[in-house]
Amino acid sequence: MLDTQAQSTKHLTGPERLLDTTGVSIDRMPMLHVIFERIAAYCSESLRQYSTAPAVFTVASISTEKIGDILDVYESNAVVSIIHVQAWDSRILVGFDRALISTLIETFYGGDGSEPPNTQKRPLSNIEIKLAHTIFDLLPKVLQNSFANISDTIFKFERIETKLDFAVIAPRNTYGFITRMNLRILGRHGEMFIVIPQSALNSIRQELGRDLSRETISRDPRWTTQIQNEISRTEVEVCAIIEDNHFVLGDFTDLKIGQVLTLQATTKSKVKLECNSEPLFCCQVGQEDGFYTLRIDSFVDQDKDFIDGLNGL
Repeated sequence: MLDTQAQSTKHLTGPERLLDTTGVSIDRMPMLHVIFERIAAYCSESLRQYSTAPAVFTVASISTEKIGDILDVYESNAVVSIIHVQAWDSRILVGFDRALISTLIETFYGGDGSEPPNTQKRPLSNIEIKLAHTIFDLLPKVLQNSFANISDTIFKFERIETKLDFAVIAPRNTYGFITRMNLRILGRHGEMFIVIPQSALNSIRQELGRDLSRETISRDPRWTTQIQNEISRTEVEVCAIIEDNHFVLGDFTDLKIGQVLTLQATTKSKVKLECNSEPLFCCQVGQEDGFYTLRIDSFVDQDKDFIDGLNGL
């Protein structure tokens, strides 16, 4: 066994041999977390066309392990697809465990989750493999959209494997990134996993090392335009209040028919503009085309008004 591993390592050159000695820390590539969160969101959205029950994918873990160890864990308990990534000149692996396949079968064929899950150890049926193929067909587009900001490349589905000994994407003793995602639907859980050889990401290592928390988020011009259009069409009800504090309750209880209460405000008095009882602006009253108008002078400083109110007590 030791001789076999040494022989495999001997044929590795350049960065592949360097990476074989140890796994690269996920912390050095923070964009991987962002990308796999996008994949989870896209997968959840893609399943809506097949199921009325809400399906939610969440990222459970991202780690670095030897590819041979990963395949041994899922042997006889998963079906995988091999996807070719043209720009990386490499292949990646996406797999579903038996629990996920069983859950999707029941969901797609009208089940409600009341039946106990199928835990029987047996080869996957043709129907189960066909369903897995249907979902695998969605993944290249999901992966392409998720990696779009980092690597503009094409992900191409190649084949399905149920025997993981044939799921060869890199030497078994080299390291790869494995992301495990949980699917929750009908109160049940299943697992999807994605395996990417470390050497496949060499060409985009610098982009994956970006730290978005230190970068200014650029605005999407289409989204900005949409927001502006929607806001400009939105109707809101506002109330203009002329400040006048010299009235007391007795002034209103003693009112007679035809009596007028005269305000002390003038045309130069400030008017407060409110919406939903929240003060927004200080304004001046004016007229235009026979209508009263308001011109905004300043924003209302609620903290200052509160302090002023305390000082006046």
